[in-house]
Amino acid sequence: MKAAVSDFQRPTLLRSLWQIANSFAPLVGLVIAMYYIIGIDAWWSYPLTLALGIVAGGFVVRIFIIQHDCGHGSFFRSDRANSIVGLICGVVTFTPFANWRRQHAGHHATWNNLDRRDTGVDIYSTCNTVEEYRAMSGSEQWRYRLLRHPVIYLMLIPPLVFLVIYRLPFDTPRAWLRERLAVHLNNAILLALFIGMGLWLGFGTVLAVQIPIIATAAIVGVFLFSVQHRFEATLWARGETWNAVDASLKGSSFLKLPRVLQWFTGNIGFHHIHHLNSRVPNYRLQACHEAIPEMGKLPVLTLGAAFMNARNALWDERSGRMVSFRQAAAA
Repeated sequence: MKAAVSDFQRPTLLRSLWQIANSFAPLVGLVIAMYYIIGIDAWWSYPLTLALGIVAGGFVVRIFIIQHDCGHGSFFRSDRANSIVGLICGVVTFTPFANWRRQHAGHHATWNNLDRRDTGVDIYSTCNTVEEYRAMSGSEQWRYRLLRHPVIYLMLIPPLVFLVIYRLPFDTPRAWLRERLAVHLNNAILLALFIGMGLWLGFGTVLAVQIPIIATAAIVGVFLFSVQHRFEATLWARGETWNAVDASLKGSSFLKLPRVLQWFTGNIGFHHIHHLNSRVPNYRLQACHEAIPEMGKLPVLTLGAAFMNARNALWDERSGRMVSFRQAAAA
């Protein structure tokens, strides 16, 4: 199966360039419209600005998918082109490209492996087992549950990550000099843009336009990243039984999204294909899925089911499924 998937890993220059154009150009147009509308003295001015900000956030998600492909070296054949475009995307997404790329590689090396959860993975790509949770003290359980409440976990923390935490290389090893430099470079570019636009348009106006955009993109992006591995029927395994193919096809979801959301999210719903071979460009994931008959036998995660699975926080080793805190308490 991996050999069949490899037939789709070659990027197409024109398709990559077209995706850049149809992602960046609408975003620029929307941002210009937001700055124009927010300056109108009318009651509907800022509500309309916020509505456009949600749409603009969707384009930032799409640009993050381009950055994601560049990080895997799958968007262009040239490593230099991937690095340059990835750096530019990182400014739009508030994500230091080189630092994120190296840390994200760790996710691909350890995803859904219960014996490799001590390698620096974040709360969105790891979990505790039911037995581990039960062994915690009362205060530890309370903190664990609080951080994983959907309102905090999927709505409050994501904007904080992109706006604040990504500004600091606190979890980046000191030996990663290039990656630490990427954080400071990303900050310097963002600061220069903020000062320049603030002096021109007003600092309050810039914040009122940009924060809703990045907050929307962060919430949507983190939600997608989380549910693609934490759905009820996913697979977590111990080191001796973990293997990349099973972890890809069973530990990563096929999230079937409405066509418009599939477009905005760069086909990332075909996450099982992406984990099976991260060199497949996002615009070839669907074709790859449809070309391999075995893919049609995989379970489908719908958007509604994804929302329902947002409460899954623990892996039940006895039943072999992800469960919520309530389900763990009732077992």
